[in-house]
Amino acid sequence: MILHFFIRGRVQGVGFRWFVQRQASSLDLRGWVRNTEEGEVEVVASGPEADLEALRAILHRGPRGCRVDHIDEFFLDEEHVGALSSFRIDGAW
Repeated sequence: MILHFFIRGRVQGVGFRWFVQRQASSLDLRGWVRNTEEGEVEVVASGPEADLEALRAILHRGPRGCRVDHIDEFFLDEEHVGALSSFRIDGAW
């Protein structure tokens, strides 16, 4: 199962990507997280349904200092995503 999330609120500049990467890696999910130009955080994650449900709850909570106002969530077909590797931060230096 693959889920695609867009998280809105105070989610950039608060360590949100690093938080998601650590949590998703601990769940052994594959995928990536990145900031968008619109000020959102975008997440694509693949794994067992129970682990994705845990990630969903983690995204709603976020790290200290953030404020999650809204999350859009979509299911993706593997053919649209390509091969996902271990969970990473996309666009990090």
